[in-house]
Amino acid sequence: MKESLLQFIWRFQYFNRQELFTESGDSIIIIKQGLFNEHQGPDFLEAAIKINNIVFVGNIELHVFASDWHKHNHTSDKNYSNIILHVVWENDISIKDEYQQQIPTLVLQNRVAKILLQHYEKLMNNHSTIACQSFLPALSEIAWLSWKERLVAERLQAKSLKVLSLLKQSNYHWEEVFWWMLANNFGIKVNAEIFEQIAQSISINILAKHKNQIHQIEALLFGQANLLDDDFKEKYPLMLQHEYKFLQKKYSLKKINVKPFFLRMRPANFPTIRLAQLAILVHQSSHLFSNVKKITSKHDLQKLFDVTCNDYWHYHYLFDEITAYQPKHLGKKMVENIVINTISPVLFAYGVYTNDQLYKDKAILWLNEISAERNTIINAWQQMKIYSKNAMDSQALIELKNNYCNQKKCLQCAIGNKILKPTNENEHPT
Repeated sequence: MKESLLQFIWRFQYFNRQELFTESGDSIIIIKQGLFNEHQGPDFLEAAIKINNIVFVGNIELHVFASDWHKHNHTSDKNYSNIILHVVWENDISIKDEYQQQIPTLVLQNRVAKILLQHYEKLMNNHSTIACQSFLPALSEIAWLSWKERLVAERLQAKSLKVLSLLKQSNYHWEEVFWWMLANNFGIKVNAEIFEQIAQSISINILAKHKNQIHQIEALLFGQANLLDDDFKEKYPLMLQHEYKFLQKKYSLKKINVKPFFLRMRPANFPTIRLAQLAILVHQSSHLFSNVKKITSKHDLQKLFDVTCNDYWHYHYLFDEITAYQPKHLGKKMVENIVINTISPVLFAYGVYTNDQLYKDKAILWLNEISAERNTIINAWQQMKIYSKNAMDSQALIELKNNYCNQKKCLQCAIGNKILKPTNENEHPT
């Protein structure tokens, strides 16, 4: 028995509650099991019980063994001065000591259904990708919907912490934060942090002064990324090199310390192409985050990011290397990726910061309106017949896998709760 499981059992009252008696032989009725305390102090607060027709209101402490009360030094801790009940799995004290004379003790060891314990052990000892796979789908369709909505909110809440941290770093400039997050997104997974460093090395005020000249925007981005340091032959990279030297001196720009990675990457995802697409987006837009906040239709959102690199990149993936004609559009999948990883998190964080539910709802709405992601996590769920209809579903399942399944947090999971819930809550253990 683990204390976390004992807390779970008490929290949801998953034990036989008929004819309860304390270790002293007094009858006990649970009126209110109390509020689970996730912080320091007693396990459950504001509980109410009736012992021999006398009602007691206060806190409840749980331990696997009764002797843990002394081991944890609760007797001398003022935080435990208002304990009305000590709930334990096993009473390992043979004689009544001082604490037992003062605090009623309830033992649950013989009051919990064996099937609950067996299911818990199966979940904890299962090393499969998804520990509960043999129990799935477990939840009803409505319960799954509710659980996914909560998971998405948790995921966006967690992502908003980074956004709000960047906000403080930017001196509370939302357009700057959006620019940093957007650059991170364009770097895909491999170059995400590098692209964010590039963005942070060039303020949006500098970009705004040169946004009407696409070659100057490209010069700034490629130069700061250390991609204009070669001995070029073609006129275009030589021009960018010349422009960058002038702009670097003008604004006292300091390059980042690393170069973007190209290894084992599809040409369409080369950092040169992603930086060129980012440059054209800056060139064609103004006050991007302000516009994102105003947009209400999926069509207008996609139109805002419907950009194509300048003509040079129609024939190139790299400087000085000519290829067949291929316009470098910002594809639908990439736009949806931006919605998932930049627009929704920043909008949600903005809603948190301004205490405006409208923006938090809009963040979730965009996830509902775009396609589900396809990756190893989503494929694993799909093999177990848990499907994703949209990005809200896929984001929820990613959150579930990473922050519940991987960490064995079955007791905090709606699925785990359903699996461990006795079919008859008052069923007497056999």
